[in-house]
Amino acid sequence: MDAIRYIVGALLWLAVFVFLMRVILQLVRAEFRNPIAQAVVRITNPLVLPLRRVIPPLGRFDTASFIALLLVELAAAAILLSLEGLGLPAAPVLARFALFDLAQKILQFYLVAVIVYVLLSWVAPGTHSPAGAILTSICEPLLAPFRRIIPPIGGLDLSALFVLIGLQALLILLR
Repeated sequence: MDAIRYIVGALLWLAVFVFLMRVILQLVRAEFRNPIAQAVVRITNPLVLPLRRVIPPLGRFDTASFIALLLVELAAAAILLSLEGLGLPAAPVLARFALFDLAQKILQFYLVAVIVYVLLSWVAPGTHSPAGAILTSICEPLLAPFRRIIPPIGGLDLSALFVLIGLQALLILLR
């Protein structure tokens, strides 16, 4: 039973991850001609497009994508809680659990994104790749404010280190 819970949990995490990517890529105004962004759009369109017909955007914010992310997270939380043998909790409890879980996933997503971004800058600086372009779009808005405050020390940009410390502290606070 543990193996089934793990497999279902991993698949649900991937589903939430793809919808989270769509929302984040839209928020950071990433290049959607990127093959990775195109894949995210194609995977999420079956849920987002019908929602877009009934939920209008708020300015440049795609409300339908955000609602789709929340729906997928709610469904994932309900399935995971049911697999744990807890049954389906009341709607407010499920919503609180799902929002808490989503907040953790967002912080974990950014934690991993910044680590991979830094590693790519060490391993393959100056090279272009679809993943590198996406990571730049995602990480630069988070790193830029720290770069303005913390100057490079000996040619080393330590902004990512401080971002990682902050993200980890936020994750600890959520626990």
